[in-house]
Amino acid sequence: MTRVALAVTDGTPLYELAAACEVFGVDRGLAEPWYEFTVCGEDDARVGGFLRAGVDHGLDALAGADTVIVPSVGDIDTPQPPALVEAVRAAYASGARVASLCTGAFVLAEAGLLDGRRATTHWAHTDLLRGRFPAIDVDPDVLYIDEGRVLTSAGKAAGMDLCLHLVRLDHGTAVANSLARTLVIPPHRDGGQAQFIPAAVTHGRNHVLAGLLPWVLERLDQPLTVTDLARHAGMSSRNLARHFAAVTGVAPLRWLLTQRVARARELLETSDLSVEQIAARTGMGTATTLRRHFNQQVGVPPEGYRRTFRGRETRN
Repeated sequence: MTRVALAVTDGTPLYELAAACEVFGVDRGLAEPWYEFTVCGEDDARVGGFLRAGVDHGLDALAGADTVIVPSVGDIDTPQPPALVEAVRAAYASGARVASLCTGAFVLAEAGLLDGRRATTHWAHTDLLRGRFPAIDVDPDVLYIDEGRVLTSAGKAAGMDLCLHLVRLDHGTAVANSLARTLVIPPHRDGGQAQFIPAAVTHGRNHVLAGLLPWVLERLDQPLTVTDLARHAGMSSRNLARHFAAVTGVAPLRWLLTQRVARARELLETSDLSVEQIAARTGMGTATTLRRHFNQQVGVPPEGYRRTFRGRETRN
């Protein structure tokens, strides 16, 4: 999946376009090879309402890419440009993986790529997407959805989440985490869009769990309970659950389990530790427990996951 093409038309908003360029278009030496990144579109296309896009190829070149990124669109109230819709449809037919950022889902929908699939877009437009395309199973609560060769994301920052997810799929967790650190963004955010629909005052570095979450991440090898977390946070278990729902979008133990599996992924990729040793270091207790939760979250057993990424290292 080394060839990535970004589709640009007149009126493409700037943020999601810039996110894709930053992730796929800049080789920081994190993996070899990195992506061959091209911008495909109209020569006179303007992005963000005032910048002229520097395109490399026309939209027909999307069909030669391994991955096509469709950023958000300028207007969701009118049909999308036929040339863009047809080019995205042709790219998918040629075998490309197609990912939309924010309202780019409307392009994929018009191309027929979302029929019968789960999909998402910015929470403010999910009702419109559902009403206009009833064959799509629209989920308004997630940050992004991976349906194999078709992926969709929610608004703005969730587009970056999806871009990092693609890097994680292609190059592994360690590379994606390194890229996230370089960009000074979270490598993975739990929960969904619902956490952003209320007032965002509970988010940021000064939220009530800001001191607790790093403390937990330093102790993933320990058998932590909700009571342990509540005691360290200086609050009741009920209040802890309420704050976790507000800040992360999930319950405390679900968040903790996700972090344990994420740490296991890193260790499988970057160390020679056995599954039993990794289970101990991530607080899973036994290899059987690790295998069960890892398979549920990642979709493959730990041994298979390790073979996949060790194989990639050998090829590189």
